[in-house]
Amino acid sequence: MNSNRYCVIMAGGIGTRFWPMSRQSCPKQFLDILGTGKSFIRHTFERFNNIVPNENFIVVTNSRYKELVMEHIPELAEEQILCEPIGRNTAPCIAYAAYTLLKRNPDAEMIVTPADHLILNENEFLSILTKALDFITDKSALMTIGITPTRPETGYGYIQRTNDNNICKVKCFTEKPNREMAEAFLECGEFLWNSGIFIWKLRDILRAFEQHLPEHNALFAAAADKLGTAEEAEAIKHIFSECKSISIDYGIMEMADNVYVISGDFGWSDVGTWGSVYQNLRKDRYANAYDQQQVYVYNTRNTLITLPKEKVAVVNGLKDYIVVDTEDALLICPMSDEQNIKSYIEEVRFATGDKHI
Repeated sequence: MNSNRYCVIMAGGIGTRFWPMSRQSCPKQFLDILGTGKSFIRHTFERFNNIVPNENFIVVTNSRYKELVMEHIPELAEEQILCEPIGRNTAPCIAYAAYTLLKRNPDAEMIVTPADHLILNENEFLSILTKALDFITDKSALMTIGITPTRPETGYGYIQRTNDNNICKVKCFTEKPNREMAEAFLECGEFLWNSGIFIWKLRDILRAFEQHLPEHNALFAAAADKLGTAEEAEAIKHIFSECKSISIDYGIMEMADNVYVISGDFGWSDVGTWGSVYQNLRKDRYANAYDQQQVYVYNTRNTLITLPKEKVAVVNGLKDYIVVDTEDALLICPMSDEQNIKSYIEEVRFATGDKHI
């Protein structure tokens, strides 16, 4: 394997849209929501482990999840897990990983990926990823992977490309359009879904931080000598208290003039909502998704039902609903209202504290 190739897994999210299954103590990336027998983060590690050696992985997560990362990916050494004291979105996360790699290997090539995506055709995905890595070898390019859209999805970001070549320059990014705009994007043919997976050389992303996010860059550059030492935790605590919360898309990818996209179709989903989980589960003849050993449904259509293994459920008269039961919390919500789950959680927190969050 290429010793200069590294994979950075971003695993710091809380996964509130998957409440009540996803909790602060054990969020989505550490769960087996799809019933595959493995957590999302384990699948992610194994997927990239085909082209990246064990020692070249870095996981960036919240400090409270360090032990969970080590439990799910025991192949990693402790120094391969970078702990954020607080969440500051993807740009500071990536800067932390980049400056850590600068001390370890200035010639590194970085693959940056979320911890919690679904990819069904992994062979095709790895083929596309290899083409992207080959492309950046002799070019100053910030690459992202775009997914050929199959429906007017309003929950994804979109990338407009300059032509229909497999690899081309990006014209613009659009974040989560409304239904009318998403339908126009699909009809136009110039737009791809934004996968949130990035490929670049270390020196190119550092140059981009210096140019487009100079305040973030200055904070990490000033503390670079402390990374990998006993002073790292305190230095990172200071950086994250000072730096602005911003995504890599807004902070760099939308600003830079050397952004390229490679398009593909490999069964990708960001599995960002219960609705997307429903789309990826096996269903009965009435389009209900559930464990048939535990659930008895009557006059019910297009409904997702999930509950603890020891429970039995009888569901009658629902259509287009989400039903998620856990030991101490129950969610019953129309699929059309699932974007409101975060606000529901805030009401629960206000009434009961963090006990059920």
